[in-house]
Amino acid sequence: MHKLLELKSINAAYDDKLVLKDVDLIINQNDFLGIIGPNGGGKTTLLKVILGILKPVSGQIKITDCTIGYLPQINQIDKKFPISVYDVVLSGLMGAKKLFGRYNAGNRKRACELMEKTGILHLKNKNIGELSGGQLQRVFLCRAIISDPQLLMLDEPDTYVDSNFEGELYDILDELNDRMAIVVVSHDVGTICSHVKTIACVNQALCYHDSNIISQEQLAAYNCPIDLITHGEVPHRVLKKHHH
Repeated sequence: MHKLLELKSINAAYDDKLVLKDVDLIINQNDFLGIIGPNGGGKTTLLKVILGILKPVSGQIKITDCTIGYLPQINQIDKKFPISVYDVVLSGLMGAKKLFGRYNAGNRKRACELMEKTGILHLKNKNIGELSGGQLQRVFLCRAIISDPQLLMLDEPDTYVDSNFEGELYDILDELNDRMAIVVVSHDVGTICSHVKTIACVNQALCYHDSNIISQEQLAAYNCPIDLITHGEVPHRVLKKHHH
């Protein structure tokens, strides 16, 4: 199996506070990894290390000729910046064109196809500051995948997504997974476990689980304070039995 990237003994910190400790992770072609864990456990920090936004204190990162698409948390996006939906989507191709070069007809067609697929084509000339959170999420999903990357990373993509688009979002990700690896951070563990192939719990350390089925006992062993995850026809969670 083709290895896209590998993390070895990664330690990462903000100021003097250690956030990731001795993290090892391999992502292969066509992986679909769900990352879960408590708030402040280091999930977003892990993505930032992979993207090169945050330099680790120690450890090794090996990326094998891998292009990466990234959908950040929407609350990190400056909605006051004066740019249209269309231009945001096209900006996902900036790394593929020459400096000061123009987008060609194929680029523009691809942008319109993605906007139509995600239901935002009618918003193409709107300023991003005029959009709802769910609409903004769709815009930046289009931006993340327009270059057809080998690895797509999404940081809580189901936040602010309306109920109509949530199912479509994961249908799109399932389709994309045929040609790219996907890493998705989410608190909605019931939903992602119906789609991901493997799970990593990040709570300073990273515990990798080579399946999308995980027991309460395994989560306890991983020191990952998340409800038991399971799924059937409808994704759901089963909580521990308790007495009043």
